[in-house]
Amino acid sequence: MATIHAAERVRSFGTSIFAEVSALAIQHAAVNLGQGFPDFAGPEWLKVAAIEAINADLNQYAPYLGLPRLREAIAATWQANGWRALDPAHEVTITSGATEALFAATQALINPGDEVIIFEPFYDAYVPDVVMAGGVPRYVRMRPPHPAGPQTWHFDPAELAAAFSPRTRLLFLNSPHNPTGKVFTPAELAQIAALCIEHDVLVIADEVYDQIIFDGRTHIPIATLPGMWERTLTINSTGKTFSLTGWKIGYVVAAPDLSAALRSAHQWITFASATPLQAAVAVGLEHAAERGYYEQLRVEYLERREVLRQVLHDVGLPPLPVEGSYFMLADISQTDCATDRDFCRWLTSEVGVAAIPLSPFYANHDDLPLLVRFCFAKKLETLRAAAGRLEIMNHQR
Repeated sequence: MATIHAAERVRSFGTSIFAEVSALAIQHAAVNLGQGFPDFAGPEWLKVAAIEAINADLNQYAPYLGLPRLREAIAATWQANGWRALDPAHEVTITSGATEALFAATQALINPGDEVIIFEPFYDAYVPDVVMAGGVPRYVRMRPPHPAGPQTWHFDPAELAAAFSPRTRLLFLNSPHNPTGKVFTPAELAQIAALCIEHDVLVIADEVYDQIIFDGRTHIPIATLPGMWERTLTINSTGKTFSLTGWKIGYVVAAPDLSAALRSAHQWITFASATPLQAAVAVGLEHAAERGYYEQLRVEYLERREVLRQVLHDVGLPPLPVEGSYFMLADISQTDCATDRDFCRWLTSEVGVAAIPLSPFYANHDDLPLLVRFCFAKKLETLRAAAGRLEIMNHQR
């Protein structure tokens, strides 16, 4: 019998924390505020558009670049937002969700030994993508809000500058940020851009929550800053925007040379994504603004954010500010649990509410804040069910 060994590039990858917590939530019938997906339906008119596309027999392979109508709708969206005029033929590529876009981008741009700067805490796909491409992650830590200091997550500009080296090829930027809910400020974006230009570094800008932003903040694609268009791939996910994560329709916006590199990898990974769903998303982008969809999306998420914030405050788990995305961190330092993983296992199995520990979003586990992540992309009744269980927990402590 042959001896089977996993390839070295994947040997260090264990089961994701999301799979672990979700399995535990099912075992204990917990209210799952862990994994980041909505438990409510996407827009009815968009689902109808998908049905109509299927019935119109748009069921064969789409062009590997994506349906022209969808690429044109993305270009129109960028122009309507005042960001940039795009050439949909050469600067927009449709992918199977943001996950494939991230993987294709790293495969297309990283050579073995190239260094990649990643802010931590980080979205969990970044490091495996870099490792599978043969790259070397370099981490810059962001620090949480502090009563005596900045009131938002922040990084030290000197630490960021020191992370650049002659081997640096890429920087990952995620704004609005998962898991912290941070929106990078214009000053921070300018600092990052200046360093990338100085060191001739490319940027993968993960902007999947660009429509889920609060409190008067404005989303600014780093690609729109001077000198950054030619060195930035901007990744987005219509699954986040339209609450249809299972459709897996993502896209990448980039200058022609970067788009060509991305497409060279993309064609051998998934080639194309579901044709009728691409057609439906095109309808969504074409009509979302006139329907007031984006404004309503933010109103509804703001309500959910405030419900969860109040609940966590009331049960003694101080919530951190959320500027964008649909995630909220809570401080568990005053509980009896020594680690965030212990807390999340206890919360899921004993209280019946699932959350995600923050530590898996770090490479270096020294001196970590004791925080856990809750997702509020849930029905109000789901959040209230979780509230009832958390309140019982609070009374029993």
